[in-house]
Amino acid sequence: MTRYFFVILLMGLTGVAIVVKASIIMFGERQYWKDVADRFVKENVAIKPNRGNILSSDGSMMASSLPEYRIYMDFKAGGYDKDTMLTNHISEIAAGLHKIFPDKSAAHFKEHLLKGRKQGSRNYLIYPNRISYIQYKEAKRLPVFNLNKYKGGFHEQVYNQRKKPFGSLAARTLGDVYADTAQGAKNGIELAFDSILKGRDGITHRQKVKNKYLNIVDLAPIDGSDLISTIDVGMQDICEKALVDKLTEINANEGVVVLMEVATGEVKAIVNMTKGGDGKFRETRNGAISNMIEPGSTFKTASIMVALEDGVIKTTDGVNTGNGIMMMHGRPMRDHNWRRGGYQYLTVPEILMVSSNIGVSYLIDKHYGNNPDKFVEGLHRMSLNESLNLQIPGEGKPNIRRPKDGRWSKTALPWMSIGYETQVPPINTLTFYNAIANNGKMVKPKFVKAIMRNGEIIEELPTEVINPSICSESTLHQIQGILTDVVNHKKGLGKPAGSKQFLVAGKTGTAQVSQGAAGYKGGTVNYLVSFCGYFPADAPQFSCIVAIQKSGLPASGGLMAGSVFGKIAERVYAKNLVLDIRNAIDSTSIVIPDVKAGELAEAKRVLDGLKINSQTDFRSKKNQEVWGNTNTLANEVNLHAKEINNKEVPSVIGMGAKDAVYLLESRGLKVNLSGVGTVRRQSIPHGTAIRTGQSIAIELN
Repeated sequence: MTRYFFVILLMGLTGVAIVVKASIIMFGERQYWKDVADRFVKENVAIKPNRGNILSSDGSMMASSLPEYRIYMDFKAGGYDKDTMLTNHISEIAAGLHKIFPDKSAAHFKEHLLKGRKQGSRNYLIYPNRISYIQYKEAKRLPVFNLNKYKGGFHEQVYNQRKKPFGSLAARTLGDVYADTAQGAKNGIELAFDSILKGRDGITHRQKVKNKYLNIVDLAPIDGSDLISTIDVGMQDICEKALVDKLTEINANEGVVVLMEVATGEVKAIVNMTKGGDGKFRETRNGAISNMIEPGSTFKTASIMVALEDGVIKTTDGVNTGNGIMMMHGRPMRDHNWRRGGYQYLTVPEILMVSSNIGVSYLIDKHYGNNPDKFVEGLHRMSLNESLNLQIPGEGKPNIRRPKDGRWSKTALPWMSIGYETQVPPINTLTFYNAIANNGKMVKPKFVKAIMRNGEIIEELPTEVINPSICSESTLHQIQGILTDVVNHKKGLGKPAGSKQFLVAGKTGTAQVSQGAAGYKGGTVNYLVSFCGYFPADAPQFSCIVAIQKSGLPASGGLMAGSVFGKIAERVYAKNLVLDIRNAIDSTSIVIPDVKAGELAEAKRVLDGLKINSQTDFRSKKNQEVWGNTNTLANEVNLHAKEINNKEVPSVIGMGAKDAVYLLESRGLKVNLSGVGTVRRQSIPHGTAIRTGQSIAIELN
């Protein structure tokens, strides 16, 4: 019995020892055995490609994938030799880490590393935050950290982060990707062109070659292609600032702006601002393409165009709008000035100029009341009912009712004619007005214009035509003239959108926003104020829509949305204005420029090219640098060369940033730059012996 007891006890102790050892391997030595496993053969390991960039129309980076790192230390790697090296260099490492991460002191890093060493951690986090590639490379140069991870223990975890250098500019249109970019994109251009941007995985395996374990690439990854968007950063900034300023001023709830190039349909700017709980405006959704709201008075242009095209009205016709109230099939139709006595008699152009509800609805009901489907067919001819099939997801489809769809009443037609009982996204309304500006040709809005790989354009995305002619030439010219008068005639409500420098054409819109089941009067009345048009009216380059939703009165499409349109138009026009520089030259005087100190051979070539007299005390040879100072006189520039000792810190006082940085870094110094203009101060005096890698600060004014 005693013998069996000892056998059972021995087996039990053996089992406990196995469990304890397994626990130590699974938890205490997990990283070590993982690293050991990494040394042996691995088959079919995926290599993730770099995600392509999204560029602005002028080549600025708008979205790019940049690596970020967390850095760790394995204190058991490298054995006794590494541990001795670490303790000998601990103060130097701590000082180096403080220089890279100044928010933590050298003393903190020293104490932190010693704590990890004492714990014997195999995966000890050195710095709590993710760091940039540059910071990672700096840390990798420190003693011990510069060894491979099996000898020194320093290792990293890489995160591929998507960065937008311009912050929130066009953020919803550019779109977002998941935190792990391997999972792809969420929305916007990122999602629509995900297959192009993400590239293709590569395949590798790990193999022992000549007593070394190497990663052998079986199939190289193919990096994603870059996209050239149509967005112009300068125009986007202009539109965003003009809109946010107005939204803040009138305490609005939401606002959108879309700016489009008339001939190509390229969207140069798109802004979608919604007020958050803190009162600040942010891009949270792409309302410019998805908002299904009644367009209001901007739709009146389409109604009048249908009637003109069908020949049932002429521009010389008119309507007696009376005192601003007219009964339409038992419901009162009101003009916005009905409390002031109405407009009385108005011609067709005047009806659009003052945005008369009575004028438009009376004409449409009179000529189409017995056959409303014919009016809707006219809207369809102008492609107002069609989806745009945009390059980016999330667009709404216009909802233009027809009698055969059901729930049609006598009041449906007159109210539809003034922009109610129908839903059209803002970008669809803009596309219609853009067609008017584009001599009747309706083109699809475009957000991406080319695909690029390795700096070479591999595919250009052409402009797509939705409708080659939305109406006859006669109707088009008449409506273009009326839209110009809306802004420029003394009666027009669109005057705030105008400019003294060029002609603007367009149409105002002010509409109550339906509250769903509560109708238009439930609680606080909400309004959509808008302006849609193009500029310059006589030679259209850009079309634009501004749409703002706000609660309560006052609400004016001309004063609120129109004024935003006017600011955008003038600033965009000025941005693209090219003046003949010859008109700015004073031919009676000779202009001698101020020439900075620096590389004189280049300065000499520029002065000779400008035919400006210069005197030199040197003779330069091809590809030979000549450094020195300058002296600007009344009629010439003197260039004085000076010797540069390659073993001493040179003087860069008076130089521009480019020359100063080049000269110092060519001597092995690391330059920290501040200010703009010319160098006025350098931290290491001229003549000091150069120590390679030493930092020097230069200040410009």
